[in-house]
Amino acid sequence: MALKGNLRDFSITQLLNLVNVARKTGTLVVERSQEQVYVSFREGKLSYAHDGVEAASLIMVLYHSRKLSAAQVRAINERSGGMSDKELGLLLINSNYLSQQEILNSLQAYYLNTVNRLFSWGEGLFHFDNDLLPPKDKITVRISLENLIIEGTRKMREWEQLQGEIPSLEMALKFSQRPGVNLRNLNLSADEWKVISFVNPKNTIHQIAKATNKNDLEIRRIVFSFIQAGLVEMVRPEGVPVQQPVQPVQPVQTIQTVQTRISPPQGSKTEFKSLINRIINRIRSI
Repeated sequence: MALKGNLRDFSITQLLNLVNVARKTGTLVVERSQEQVYVSFREGKLSYAHDGVEAASLIMVLYHSRKLSAAQVRAINERSGGMSDKELGLLLINSNYLSQQEILNSLQAYYLNTVNRLFSWGEGLFHFDNDLLPPKDKITVRISLENLIIEGTRKMREWEQLQGEIPSLEMALKFSQRPGVNLRNLNLSADEWKVISFVNPKNTIHQIAKATNKNDLEIRRIVFSFIQAGLVEMVRPEGVPVQQPVQPVQPVQTIQTVQTRISPPQGSKTEFKSLINRIINRIRSI
């Protein structure tokens, strides 16, 4: 029986637990909208992961993990030519650029970060392909899933709370009017400083996340901490027109209501009563 469905009905932690218990080998493919994530396993352990159609090269993984500088990347690219990731890894080790453990640690962090994205997906189609394995030229690892499942469960609970506090990333942020607050005196992390530098009623939270390379969970976590500290508040983005409320539809009047609003014709009440009686008699004769 093929393993496929929607994350609305079967969460990512449940999928990982199934893979772990059944010691499955193959690739879990998860997609929503234009996003795709591929997570490969060997005998129930995480071995490889990437997002999108084309996997990131080893050189870019090392660059983003700050193991290589931009100058080193250019020099290696000029020297490596069309080397595979495995060949490039051996070149880096033999040239004393990096140790084997440094390369493996960077790859493990990249694979785990790719999987962690899925914990903030409330829905998305998935299927498990037993025959889809990592490309032979890629470097694989072996990561036990137990800790990943525990951490993922915690993140999913946190995600549910943050989604309740910040339901939409299309809202903007502005600094709260608090006299005496000096941002220079705040003890913020590098990531928090990046986010706070984009706080502007013209920037949506989604735009800030994209500019600072943060996923939905990370940006919500940082913004929520700012809101809790009273530094910022959520506002409607500037330039977005306010939707006018829809006028309520007037209820259909019942026959009884209409009848109470009928004014008697000009003349005496006796004439009006006679008219009503003639109408009633006419109806009865039909």
